[in-house]
Amino acid sequence: EEESQPSYLHLLRTKTKARQVEKALAETEEVFREKMKVIADKWGDLHTRRVQLKDHIERSGKIIQENEDIRILALRIDSEEKEVNMQKQSELLRAKMELGALRKEHWKLHKKLQKYSIFKKYLDDVVKNSQFEDIPEVTSWYELLLRTYKDLLQSQQGQKELTEQDEVLLEQYRAEKEAEILQYKSELVQLKLRFDEAQSDILLWETRWADIQNKTSKKTRKLWTIKLAIHNLFQ
Repeated sequence: EEESQPSYLHLLRTKTKARQVEKALAETEEVFREKMKVIADKWGDLHTRRVQLKDHIERSGKIIQENEDIRILALRIDSEEKEVNMQKQSELLRAKMELGALRKEHWKLHKKLQKYSIFKKYLDDVVKNSQFEDIPEVTSWYELLLRTYKDLLQSQQGQKELTEQDEVLLEQYRAEKEAEILQYKSELVQLKLRFDEAQSDILLWETRWADIQNKTSKKTRKLWTIKLAIHNLFQ
């Protein structure tokens, strides 16, 4: 993603991220100082309670040694002191780790800023030698061109998909029409065969019709001869 965007945008985003990290670093340091102050206060309270307890034990002498409740209280206070110490040490270690991670991130962003600073100078020269008024106008124009380019690619992809779909439909239509043509050719062959058969039948029936007419003509002539003979005999 970083390679597909202009270096100055990386610079702006890196500066923004650096400011965020610096702010988070400052807040973390402030929280760290507050935690250290709280830990110091609790350490002081625990030390005061321990001194008071020790003084009370020393002043009590034999009575404290015989008082089991005081001994249990001392053990509990000592256990609480150890638990608080462990908890505060854990919080201190975690705060140091967070502080170290933030410092490391801050250093990485600082190096990025140095790396991309050359592109700011380049964009300053572009603004100076072009019709743009400032760098944000250049980046806005670039983002507009990038969106237009993406829309164009999307449109071309859509046109390509439509073209492929049309080609598929055309291929289907061509296949259907070729199948119909084959069917029509087959029907035409059958019709030609029937036509040839009909032509053969026509010739046969014409021959028969000629024979019938010939026989009829002969019989007619015979009939007229008989009629004429009868008429002559009658005469």
